[in-house]
Amino acid sequence: MRHSSTEIPSEPVDAGVAANNRLTALTGALLLVLLALLGITVLDVRQLLPQHFLLGFVLVPPVLLKMGSTGYRFVRYYSGDSRYRDAGPPSWFMRLIAPVVVLSTIVVFATGIELWLFGLRFGSAWVVAHKASFFVWIAATGIHVLAHLGRTADATSEELSSKPPAALTRRSLVLGSLVVGVVVALATLAYPSPFIFLDD
Repeated sequence: MRHSSTEIPSEPVDAGVAANNRLTALTGALLLVLLALLGITVLDVRQLLPQHFLLGFVLVPPVLLKMGSTGYRFVRYYSGDSRYRDAGPPSWFMRLIAPVVVLSTIVVFATGIELWLFGLRFGSAWVVAHKASFFVWIAATGIHVLAHLGRTADATSEELSSKPPAALTRRSLVLGSLVVGVVVALATLAYPSPFIFLDD
């Protein structure tokens, strides 16, 4: 029986697409918690600079996992994979925001790591770049988070209520990224960062 032109058949979401959505959502939920903690250090970063650096390093692996999962979907969609094409793209506005989120994320972490490694050896321009990229990043990421908050909550809830083994693999990836981040952060304690703030 054919569907009329006004009827839209309900198509089940492909298992691979759903798995990618859940991995992205679960990683996003973890990042939301870590970023909230990082935000606390930003309120008084001069006093909480060691904690700011530590949380920054903890964030790196989960951020890479999130970029990997969203990048995978991006490549699949624009390479013509029918499963991802059928699932549809984000809204045009979110597609405009996405490059800003990605580029500002790269810059804010790259400049932060540079400051941790070299301090002000190469001038205060790196501090300016870090601060400027942070403001761009927090604005773009805030829009991104608010736009996906409901979907992320639903997908995370579905993921946490699902059963292994597939769910266990996704949870292991997210948990593993957190563990790697903690290990990296702890390893940085062996390096005395030369970074200090310039006097106001």
